Amino acid sequence: MLFRGFILAAALSASSPLASAFVPQAISTSSGTALRSTVDPSVVTKKEYQDICGVNFDDESLDERLTRTKFLYPKHVEVIEDLAPIAGAMVDDVLLETGDKAWQPQDYLPDLTQDDFEEQIRDFRGQASCVPDDVLVVLIGDMVTEEALPTYQTLLNTFEGCDDPTGTTDSPWARWSRGWTSEENRHGDLLNKYLYLGGRCDMRSIEVTIQHLITSGFNPGAQKDPYRGFVYTSFQERATKISHGNVGKLARDKGDKNLSRISAIIAGDEGRHEKAYQTFVTEILKRDPDGLIKVFGDMMRGQIVMPAELMTDGKDAELYDNFSAVAQRLGVYTAIDYADIIQHLIKTWDMENITGLSSESEKEREYLCRLPTRYRKLAERSMNKKKKDGEEDVPKAFGWIYDRKA
Repeated sequence: MLFRGFILAAALSASSPLASAFVPQAISTSSGTALRSTVDPSVVTKKEYQDICGVNFDDESLDERLTRTKFLYPKHVEVIEDLAPIAGAMVDDVLLETGDKAWQPQDYLPDLTQDDFEEQIRDFRGQASCVPDDVLVVLIGDMVTEEALPTYQTLLNTFEGCDDPTGTTDSPWARWSRGWTSEENRHGDLLNKYLYLGGRCDMRSIEVTIQHLITSGFNPGAQKDPYRGFVYTSFQERATKISHGNVGKLARDKGDKNLSRISAIIAGDEGRHEKAYQTFVTEILKRDPDGLIKVFGDMMRGQIVMPAELMTDGKDAELYDNFSAVAQRLGVYTAIDYADIIQHLIKTWDMENITGLSSESEKEREYLCRLPTRYRKLAERSMNKKKKDGEEDVPKAFGWIYDRKA
């Protein structure tokens, strides 16, 4: 080893003729220029390089070396690898095609290239003016959540066995992650433009909030575990679908057909993604029911962390709580919805009928099956107490709408 170290030091010294052998070279590809990590055979052969460094360093072996060899959850990774064909099918069957065949934000916005663009904008703004401030606040909060997409893709890449080590890895899980992200990217883009064209919001305050949220990040407690990750995404995609869908209904009732259509198309995406993640969990249950139920029970003993809980506009330290209170009052997303989502997951994953579990997992299964009723009773009790005590939500000023109260 000492002798090899001397050779390697000599090889990499600036004065050595071998130094140029280890310089990455640019090569032309059909998609542009790529960096080729290789060895110049006129200076040193690959065998000599391998003898010196102990490894190959061409493109193929680089990809292999970036694949993790040690995991915190080796059994979970083994199951996830077995699910790879299903992930591949989800890319083909669930994710829409990119390009002209996929919907894009511009499909739902005024076309400024047309001669009648001013008339289109007037009509668009006229309908948007009918949306009350409280609905607008919830819509902004949903948009801010969608715009923090970089954080969510980062999260997906922490799930062991599901990562994208090179950024262009051709594994089914890596393609799913990138495809899911590309579809979700449309949501924040479209809602952002809707709010901008509506002309009733302080867009700078909203943009500051987005930057703060991405900077702050969020921790859903996945702990790099793909089981935890897919339980979380199964829950969260459904919650997001419910929120967008309810905003759309409120917008339709107030006369904004544009926002109603926008919310419906976004909710549709969330619904497809929800089914995909729930299918992943269904397949995990077939292979490792004890492992999944243990994770599910542990997560439910805490609370599902909402992705925007760290949002701030730099002024209101309680911005997320204030936004959530408005959403609760309007019925956009409530504590009852939280209980209903758990009930939906219990039913979707047929938790009532799973057999053959260990004694510990059986106790967790029973706990989980009782949980929706328990949460619903607590939510109803809290709501009834609030009404009985005559408590009313005090309107709060939101910088997003120039300090108007909602």
